[in-house]
Amino acid sequence: MTIKASPHEIYEALMDSKKHSEFTESKARISRKVGGTFSVWSGSISGTNLELVPDKKIVQAWRSEEDTWPEGHYSRAEFILERTKRGTKIRFVQTGVPVQAYESIKLGWRDYYWNPMKKFLE
Repeated sequence: MTIKASPHEIYEALMDSKKHSEFTESKARISRKVGGTFSVWSGSISGTNLELVPDKKIVQAWRSEEDTWPEGHYSRAEFILERTKRGTKIRFVQTGVPVQAYESIKLGWRDYYWNPMKKFLE
């Protein structure tokens, strides 16, 4: 997916608690440090930052509190930001999502992250 915004603007939308709260219209607390934790969607999603390269890459241990997720199970979410002539291409890969949660998570990213972020930044 490409968004008409700079890699910095997208990185900040994902990693700045205030901006994240604005575009998702829900409470977010996000550490900007490797090993730091995050809690978004008023605690419905949480995890730990595994790797952070400002304006380029975010890797997180990520979990949903939905009942389809086994207790203590984390997936791995990776965001790669690449500047293009039309803005920034986001390459997103999430592995380790429980099979029973896959469709819900796939739709959730589109409906609650990518579309609102695009509207917020463009």
